[in-house]
Amino acid sequence: MTVKVVVVDDHAMFRRGVTAELEATGAGVVEIVGEGEDVDTAVATILATRPDVVLLDVHLPGGGGVEVIRKLATQPVDTAPRFLALSVSDAAEDVIGTIRGGARGYVTKTITGPELVSAIQRVADGDAVFSPRLAGFVLDAFAGSIEVADIDEDLDRLTEREREVMRLIARGYSYKEVAKELFISIKTVETHMSAVLRKLQLSSRHELTKWASDRRLL
Repeated sequence: MTVKVVVVDDHAMFRRGVTAELEATGAGVVEIVGEGEDVDTAVATILATRPDVVLLDVHLPGGGGVEVIRKLATQPVDTAPRFLALSVSDAAEDVIGTIRGGARGYVTKTITGPELVSAIQRVADGDAVFSPRLAGFVLDAFAGSIEVADIDEDLDRLTEREREVMRLIARGYSYKEVAKELFISIKTVETHMSAVLRKLQLSSRHELTKWASDRRLL
């Protein structure tokens, strides 16, 4: 049976890339029936197309991926789609928050086309799917060994985009690599990075890496 899929991401280039990859590697298995770029368009598209699975970015304009799930929570169980998070972020609070919000799985954007097709099929069948490294976060959270609340007030000061830039820079990405990963300009990366350092009262990439490592954000 063909799995009907809606792709939700705020970057048009990424949505086109995912659609092209799924159409190439998942022909006859996956059918893309719609797209969304923010919370409102995602909800409208999902209600109009009734997909089996929604590929959902965690950070979206209008409230994030969890807000999409929340707004659709009133739908009858037999018509409600299953949600598979597809995000650049592999931070513990994003993974755990999204799963607690109602997603059936969480994979990162490093996933290959065939792996993504398989993950979509498994989620459609009712399985839970995670990128290997992320499964540990979920197990630890539900075992009560890590805190699932926001890491601290400092992190709350950052916008969703600043958090994405912060994590990549802290992992050693160059500005050019961050720009390519997030589909933004190098100048925009520099602007976000300056804001991150100012808000966190840090003075260098080295201090940022230590700050993020101490909070298990890497």
